[in-house]
Amino acid sequence: MTHRLSPAHLVLTLAVVTVWGFAFVPIRLALDEIPPFALAALRFLFAAVPAFLLVRRPDMPWRGVVGYGLAIGVFQFGLLFLGMKLGMAAGLSSLVIQTQVFFTIGLAVAFAGDRFHRWNALGAIVAAGGIVVLGGYKLASGAGATLAGFMLVIAAAFAWGVGNVIAKRAGADHDVDAFSLVVWSSLVPPLPLAVASYLFEGGADAWRAVASASTLTWACVGFLSWGATLFAFGAWNRLLHTYPTPLISPFALLVPVSGLASAAILLGERLAPAQAAGVALVLAGLAVNVLGPLASRRASG
Repeated sequence: MTHRLSPAHLVLTLAVVTVWGFAFVPIRLALDEIPPFALAALRFLFAAVPAFLLVRRPDMPWRGVVGYGLAIGVFQFGLLFLGMKLGMAAGLSSLVIQTQVFFTIGLAVAFAGDRFHRWNALGAIVAAGGIVVLGGYKLASGAGATLAGFMLVIAAAFAWGVGNVIAKRAGADHDVDAFSLVVWSSLVPPLPLAVASYLFEGGADAWRAVASASTLTWACVGFLSWGATLFAFGAWNRLLHTYPTPLISPFALLVPVSGLASAAILLGERLAPAQAAGVALVLAGLAVNVLGPLASRRASG
């Protein structure tokens, strides 16, 4: 396992976090018409079908495939969408969900044999400071947050960390193709999420909401299924297979930064000075995480 991120993989990593950052916009739009559990079910249904007919099943025990599907599909996105429905604003949710970075690193050190170096710690602390600044600005600007919604998003972040470690161990123990794992594990969430939607989101009313959804909402579902799930999670898992978790995982802290950049480019929104400071801290932390070990070796050499 290499400890230096190649230029091609750096570009791929930035593409993944850009897609995830933008994804909070279609999530928010789709939740206006489709209940959260139903939306999560549709996301993974279309990620799995028909792709699983074209992609070979991952060469690993079914418990790993099911575990990953439950962690990412049912718990991460089911709880995230529900938290947003219960009052967590999209921008604030994109910040809080990034606590997964610290859950992921801790779980990987404990269960996947990764090592946590001082540069990883310093970079994570600096980048986390940027996230705190961005979150503080959101709250001061009136971004909505309820205690229930906040706790659900924290739980979703922990589930994401669990899923990351399952994917990493699958690559280490079984040399599993990352894309295959995403496709086949996407078969797991639709049924339990559909049942949860029927029980807690008005029974047949949830299905009527899906049936009457607008073209824009279906476009949002397509982006979440094929862009944010198949492409982004497939690439992310491959990166986790290739590099130490403490090197890759902090890049997820760029997700809210890419969300801000998308708003600036597509909606003409300007960054406030506090937001610019938060973005600068996140970028500085990632620079320390990626370039610190190299600079240290050169200085000692």
